[in-house]
Amino acid sequence: MTEIPATEMSPLPKRSRGPRHVIVMGISGGGKTTLAMMLAGKLGYVFAEGDEFHSQANRDKMQAGIPLDDDDRAPWLRSIQDWMTAEARAGRSTVVTCSALKKRYRDVLRAAEGSTVFVHMAPPVDLTAERLQTRQGHYMPASLLDSQVATLEELEEDEVGFKVTSAGTPPEVLAQVLGELKDY
Repeated sequence: MTEIPATEMSPLPKRSRGPRHVIVMGISGGGKTTLAMMLAGKLGYVFAEGDEFHSQANRDKMQAGIPLDDDDRAPWLRSIQDWMTAEARAGRSTVVTCSALKKRYRDVLRAAEGSTVFVHMAPPVDLTAERLQTRQGHYMPASLLDSQVATLEELEEDEVGFKVTSAGTPPEVLAQVLGELKDY
């Protein structure tokens, strides 16, 4: 594994023109935030935690162990899309965490100005469950993992992005993702 110095930023791929959004997606506990923060730092992109865009009603619902439905997620996804568009209009690329479990959710995000690539974090489900059991200070309980797994729709061939199944260390996963992003 080659370590990339923190001061060295990866260039935009040749196919990307203008602002780009890298959406780190997947079920809760899959390592989205850890990877996204590291990725934003390496690329020099603006970072946003998708959970911060949830309404208090959504947070309360999840904390009570009730899965969100499409109606709950619609305004949340639009607010992330609006933020991405505002950043693109300001000439900034972004890294955003968002479960983006269904293709129609990803369609909303993809409609933001700028190009979009999805990085689907998909470590083994047992590892994800273990992470959720030990995670503290988050409103998403481990009891909702099964509903997220059931809701998840894999990236389709017409979607720009790739899946990361590695259960490696965060620096190992970051190196893999940086390597993959060069193709997008």
